Amino acid sequence: MNISLKGKKALVGGSSGGIGKAVAIQLAESGASVTLTSHSASKLQKIVSHLPTDQGQKHQYLVVDFSDFRAYQDSITEYFTHNSVDILVNNTQGPSAGNTLEKGLVDYQEAFDLLFKTTVRTTELALDQMIKNKWGRIINVASVSVKEPLSYLALSNTLRAAVVTWAKSLATDVGPSGITVNSILTGYFDTDRIAQLNAKKAEQLGIPQEDVRSDMESKVPVKRIGKPEEYGYLTAFLASEKAAYITGTQIPIDGGLLKSL
Repeated sequence: MNISLKGKKALVGGSSGGIGKAVAIQLAESGASVTLTSHSASKLQKIVSHLPTDQGQKHQYLVVDFSDFRAYQDSITEYFTHNSVDILVNNTQGPSAGNTLEKGLVDYQEAFDLLFKTTVRTTELALDQMIKNKWGRIINVASVSVKEPLSYLALSNTLRAAVVTWAKSLATDVGPSGITVNSILTGYFDTDRIAQLNAKKAEQLGIPQEDVRSDMESKVPVKRIGKPEEYGYLTAFLASEKAAYITGTQIPIDGGLLKSL
C-alpha cells in the first residue's frame, strides 16, 4: 500500500524533536508540504533544510511558545491569515510531572492552556478551509494515560482526556464535511520527554536511570520502547485518503502496554 500525501499541506505541532519531528519527517517523505512549529528556531531551521522536496514540497516553520497561550494565539492566528492546511497534527510538550497532591489550581490552568486551548484554537482556525475544501485530517497526540491514568502525570491524565472527548464530539460535527478527527494514545517512546521523566523517577526512588528504563521495557509486551518513526507511520496513514473511513477513534500505539479493552 502506497501512502501518498502529494499536494497536501500539513501543520505539525511540537516538531523540533521527538514524536513531532518524526511525524513531520514521515509526512514530508509521503509528499506533503510541512509547516513545523516549536520554540526553537535553530532546531526547526535544521530540520526543514533536510526535509525531502522531490515531490514539489515547500516546507516552512513557525516559532511559537505553547506555554504562553496569548502569544501562541497571536502567532497561530497570523499564520492562518496567510496559510491553510489539509492535515493538522495537534502536539505540544507535556506539562510538568507530579501527582494530584503536588498540583494545584494554577497548575491545572496552565495545563489547560497548554494542552486543551492550543489544540482547540489551532483546530478552529484550520477547519475554516478544510470545510470549504470538503477534506481534512485532524490528528491529536494524546496518551495511553487517558485510559489508564499514570499517578505521576496528574495534569496530563486530566487534560489529555479532555482533548480526546472533545475530539470525539468534533468528529461527529465535521464528518459530513469529509474531515476525520482521530486521537493517538501514545505509549512509551524513545524521546527526550521519556528520558526526563525517567530521570525524575530514578532520583525519587534512588536507583539508576537505566533500571527505570529496564522496568518500563519489561511492562511492554513487545519488551521495548517505541521508535519515533513508528509513530510517524501511523500518523501518515491516518492523514491519507486510505483512512477516510476512520474517525472519532482513540488508537493506542503502545506495544500492547494498555491492559484495558
